[in-house]
Amino acid sequence: MTFLYRHSPWRALFAGEALPEPAGLSSALTPLVDALESLGPTPSLAAAKAWQLELVEALTRLDLPAWRISQLISDHDQWLYRQAIAASLDEMRATGWGAPPRAFCVLVLGSIARHESLLSPDQDNAMIIGDYPDARHTEIDGYFQALGERFSDRLAVAGLPLCQGHVMARWPMWRKRLCEWDAQLAIWSAERRVKRVQQTNILLDFSPVFGDAGLADALRDRALARLARAGGFLDEMASLLEETPVALDRLGRLHGDDKESPQSGAVNLKRQGLIPLQNAVRLMSLLHGCRGVDTRLRLTELACADALGVREAMTLHAAMSRLQALLLASQCRRLRAGGLADGWILLDDLDEAEQVLLRLDLKAIRRLMGRASALVGATSR
Repeated sequence: MTFLYRHSPWRALFAGEALPEPAGLSSALTPLVDALESLGPTPSLAAAKAWQLELVEALTRLDLPAWRISQLISDHDQWLYRQAIAASLDEMRATGWGAPPRAFCVLVLGSIARHESLLSPDQDNAMIIGDYPDARHTEIDGYFQALGERFSDRLAVAGLPLCQGHVMARWPMWRKRLCEWDAQLAIWSAERRVKRVQQTNILLDFSPVFGDAGLADALRDRALARLARAGGFLDEMASLLEETPVALDRLGRLHGDDKESPQSGAVNLKRQGLIPLQNAVRLMSLLHGCRGVDTRLRLTELACADALGVREAMTLHAAMSRLQALLLASQCRRLRAGGLADGWILLDDLDEAEQVLLRLDLKAIRRLMGRASALVGATSR
C-alpha cells in the first residue's frame, strides 16, 4: 500500500508538556523494538541475515532516510562478519590449530566497507598478515588460509554469497603480508593495464572488520603514497570511468544500457548510477590524498580540500541519497514478492517528479565524471 502521508512516531517525542523521560522512549521506537524482539537475543547467522528486510522496514517506519538505513545494514553486515570470524577462530582453537601465529586484520571491501550496502551484497574481503620470515610461510599462511575458508563458508551459509570473482581472503591474491601488499600495489600501479586498475579499485575501498586495525592504517598510508604519483595508472583509472556511463542518452533522457535487462524499461541503477559516482569520487579522493572510505565522507573531504565546491558536494550527497532510496524500495518490493534484490529499477514505477529528479541526479554524476577525468589530465601534464 502506498501512503500519501504517514504519521511519524518521532513526532510524538516532544508532543507532551515535559521533555520525554528516557524510560518512555520505547514507544517511539516500537517498530525497531518489535523487530529486535522477533529476531531474538541469540539468532543464527542465517536468521540474522534474513532478518535484514524486517530491519529495513522497521527503520523505514521510523522515518530514517535510505542512506542512513544503508549505513545500518552495512553495520549489521560487519557484525555478521565478526561473528563468523570469531566462531571460526574458536573452532580452530578447539581442533588443534591454536591461536593466530601473527597479528592479522580482516578487511571488508566494496559497499559494506563504504557503509553503502543494500540488501544483496556478496562477499568481498581481504586479509593483512603481520610480516614474518619467508621460511615460515607454509605454516603461517596455512593457518590464515584455513581461517579465510572457514569464515567465508560460514557467511555463505548465512546468506552472504561467495564472490564469483574470488575477491576473498581464502585466496592468496587477497591474503598477504603487509610487505606483500605493498609490493602488490607497486606491480598493479606500474603500468596502464585494465585488470590491475580494476583490482586496485576493489582494494581501495576497504575497512577493517576484525583484528589489528593498525595494519589497515599502514596499508592505507602505503596505498595513498604510492598511487597518488602513478601517472599512467591514474590515466587508465580515469579512462575506465567511460566504461560505466550513467543511464542517460546523449539528449539527457533516461536510458539503460540494456545489458542483462530483465524487462523493457528496466535500468540498472546500481551499475549506471551509484557505481559511476563511487568510481569518480574514489579517483578524485586518491588524487587529493583523502583517507575516507565511504562516498559521503570522501565528498566532504574533497569539499574541504577545495577540490569540489560545497554546493556541488551537497548536490552529489542528495543525488546519492535519492539513488539509494529508489534501489532500497525496489529491493524491498522484490523480496516481499519472492524475487531477488538486485540493482534494477523499473522506470514505470517512478512518477514524473521522480523521473525528473533522477535525470538531474544522473546529470550531476556525469559532470563529476568529466571533472575527475579532467583533473587527472591536468595532474599528469
